[in-house]
Amino acid sequence: MPSPPPIHGRGAPSAHVPQRFGLAAREADGDWLDAREAIDGPGPKLRTTVILEHARSIISFNQSPDIPFDRSINAYRGCEHGCVYCYARPSHAWHDLSPGLDFETKLFAKPNAAELLRKALAKPGYKVAPIAMGTNTDPYQPIEERFRITRSVLEVCLEAGHPVTITTKSARVLRDLDLLAELAARGLTAVSVSVTSLDPKLSGLLEPRASSPSKRLHALEKLAAAGVPAHVSVAPVIPSITDEYIEGILSEAAARGAQTASWIMLRLPHEVAPLFREWLAAHYPDRAGKVMSIVQSVREGKDNDPGFFTRMKPLGPWADIFRHRFRIACKRLGLNREQPRLDCSQFVRPEADGQLRLL
Repeated sequence: MPSPPPIHGRGAPSAHVPQRFGLAAREADGDWLDAREAIDGPGPKLRTTVILEHARSIISFNQSPDIPFDRSINAYRGCEHGCVYCYARPSHAWHDLSPGLDFETKLFAKPNAAELLRKALAKPGYKVAPIAMGTNTDPYQPIEERFRITRSVLEVCLEAGHPVTITTKSARVLRDLDLLAELAARGLTAVSVSVTSLDPKLSGLLEPRASSPSKRLHALEKLAAAGVPAHVSVAPVIPSITDEYIEGILSEAAARGAQTASWIMLRLPHEVAPLFREWLAAHYPDRAGKVMSIVQSVREGKDNDPGFFTRMKPLGPWADIFRHRFRIACKRLGLNREQPRLDCSQFVRPEADGQLRLL
């Protein structure tokens, strides 16, 4: 079956992705008619819709031994940035939605996030540790401009003296520069900006609604100038597609004041693998075989390795080459000489009704 043609402004080529919960059969019955018409024939423009989700809790805790945080907040489900490689795509299947086009067009927003956070921090047994935002879906995706949920969460963190970190692909982070600068002055925040390539055309194919590479680098510069610890994440590294930009991204980021850097090899869990293969067939058919051959070579012959530690530390000669290049560039540019430490000692437990407890 030939790959579907690309849809302008969207990352996933289709919603027709075999997945674990029988979604393919429901798609065949027409549940996702808009997506099918956008692919197979004339029909309405594929637009973004947002459902308000009134969650009962907002902090997600994890016990994963290979990530540097134990709690996170995701203000949104799904992400309009549409990054075709996004490892969070499979989470949409739990809502009977496609990890393909639905993930980037059928979104959920949690307007009561700040209220829930305040209540969680007010609990007597709560113990402070940095909260990570942007670990699943981007806190500064386009709908943040309308809902301002990320900003409301940062306001609670500032009031309570609670450390928080941000990871984003969006220059919209600068809309909250006032709050981030205040948090940084107290040692309560650090911001990571993810940059995949330096080519705006390639970025437009991989991450169609994320900020352009130049805007992300500009955001890094503004953050650093405001005293916010700025980190650049070269992520993901896609062999034979984006790996040529490793040194260039690090050089540009360092020149703009980034203090630290990291890289992540492409991960293709569950439904992301067939989506990415479709994307390769649509945009890079001449090198699709080479890309997937290298991907499998660093994952012991598989499209993906979900194992703790190995999922973040690819193996084999190609992985060693990327790792070596990254380390040499960081050393040359003076990156990673010192890691920022967030202060957990300033926390003031808020009252559940919105008032901070008096000292």
